[in-house]
Order: sequence, then structure tokens, then C-alpha cells
Amino acid sequence: MTSLNPVKKTGAHLAESVRLHQGLSRAEARERAVELLRQVGIPEPARRARQYPHELSGGMRQRVVIAMALACGPRLLIADEPTTALDVTVQKQILDLLQTLARDLRMATVLISHDLATVAGRTDRVAVMYAGRLVEYAPTPAVFERPRHPYSSALIASIPRLDLPPHTLLPTIEGRPPDLLHPPPGCRFAPRCGAATDRCTAQSPLAAYAGDRDAGGVVACHHPLGAAEEAAV
Repeated sequence: MTSLNPVKKTGAHLAESVRLHQGLSRAEARERAVELLRQVGIPEPARRARQYPHELSGGMRQRVVIAMALACGPRLLIADEPTTALDVTVQKQILDLLQTLARDLRMATVLISHDLATVAGRTDRVAVMYAGRLVEYAPTPAVFERPRHPYSSALIASIPRLDLPPHTLLPTIEGRPPDLLHPPPGCRFAPRCGAATDRCTAQSPLAAYAGDRDAGGVVACHHPLGAAEEAAV
């Protein structure tokens, strides 16, 4: 909604980048802008390139922003909440588009999202962050089926489930996030964690392999979930 200049035509947003970074002429940049709009699935791209942002729908504006990100052929696309303020149908279209572009352009994608359903269905690996720090990183199925960090577990437990009776209260995480200007010592999740010990409040945990090293999962926790069972085996 705010990434596009309201007084510049859609095509100008794209042409500016390729002229600056790829040295194209005005005519070549205009052609490239139309091709980029076509690439992200905008119908009648030549006409849309001559329109202003307010003449496009929210989904089309999001596609234009994606086209801007792709203009210079990146190897990595960082999509920060790419479906915010879009209705459910358009959200799926945008996520499908990102998935298709990543495959066709052989481009890696980092998806930043608070939507756990989107994360579960659209990613290969998940990094869980809390208060600015990485607390868990593992293949997506491992995080959702066997979370090792208490925060990851609490997040997943808060997802509404269709198999529960109506009006079932969802689990909540007690307390509030820390003040990042004055973060607490030790583990930043410790004040809200039911498994915290004195060590947690005094010493910040380092990320370490959890469970099967070959699975590539790491967790930053002094008492990762499932550790006692593994030690017993």
C-alpha cells in the first residue's frame, strides 16, 4: 500500500531499477517493465504499466512490488509478511506466485511471517525467533511435529484446531515480551517459561544440535523438550 509512489506510473517503478542497475535505455527499460509485469501474472501488462498505483487492486499492487524485487534477477528473495492486508483468495495467489517464481528462476526465498499455517505449508526449513534471537532452526516437519524449544511448542499449541469442541480456550503464553532496550539476562524467554531454572535466568543458551545431528535441527535452550527421553535411551 505504501511501497509505490502514487504520482509515478506502475511501469516507471520498474524501469527506474533496470536503467540504474543494468544500464538499459529508456525503450529497453519500458519493454523490461512490461515483461516483468507479465512474469508476475498481471493481465494486459502494457496497459497496466501506463496506470498509476491507485488504479490497481491490492493484489495487483502486491504483484508489482514483487516484480520490482525481481527486476535485477536476485538469487535470494526476502518476503516480509507478503500477504498482509490481502483477502484469503489473493493471499493464496501471491504465495503460489512466489513458489512458482522461486522454482522457475532457481531463486531462494526467505519468508518472514506470523501466519503459522503459511509457514507450515510453504517452507522447507523454519527458524523460530524470540525477542530478536534465534531459538530453534530445523526442517519444517520437525518444528511442527516435535518442537524442541518451549517457545516453539507454545506457539504451535496456540493454533486453533478443528477437532476441538467449539469455544475451547486456546493455550496462551503467560507474561509479556521483554523490553529489548533493557533485555533480561540469560535466556530472553525465561521469564515466561514454565521450565526455566536459575541457569536459564543467568546464562544465555547457545544454539546446539538437538536430537539427530543429520536432521540439521538446532535449538538454543538449556532444557530442550525431549532431551530427557533421549538421554534415557
